[in-house]
Amino acid sequence: MDMDNPASVISVAHVIQTAVAPVFLLTGIGAILGVLVNRLGRIVDRRRKLAEFTAEMRLLHAEELRMLWRRTRWIHRSITLCTLSALLVCLVIVALFVGAELRIDPGEIVAALFIAAMLGLIGGLFCFLREIALATSRFQASES
Repeated sequence: MDMDNPASVISVAHVIQTAVAPVFLLTGIGAILGVLVNRLGRIVDRRRKLAEFTAEMRLLHAEELRMLWRRTRWIHRSITLCTLSALLVCLVIVALFVGAELRIDPGEIVAALFIAAMLGLIGGLFCFLREIALATSRFQASES
């Protein structure tokens, strides 16, 4: 792209403006991933603590171990889907800049990638909700 051409500078400036929203979305997804990784770390720490128990004590905590395993799987799914969403948002940004550089309209590709990113994020958030439901189910059952 010839930067001496004012039209090129305006074009790049427009693409940067358009790419700002997806960048903010990446920031939000990053924050969600931070929460998810923190929850995974707490689950792993609890499993390690239970692994230190004697065999008899582990039998007493067998249900908790099963629940921790289920929670681990849901958090893993959530992290995977949210990370996929972030990667797709990155591809949206790349498509915007490649389209500007090649002077083609990336609208259809950007729309498809953005929809896929939102579906991944929605799936990741549903998995997160499921993990939270599992984590709090013990407390709800003990209050009954």
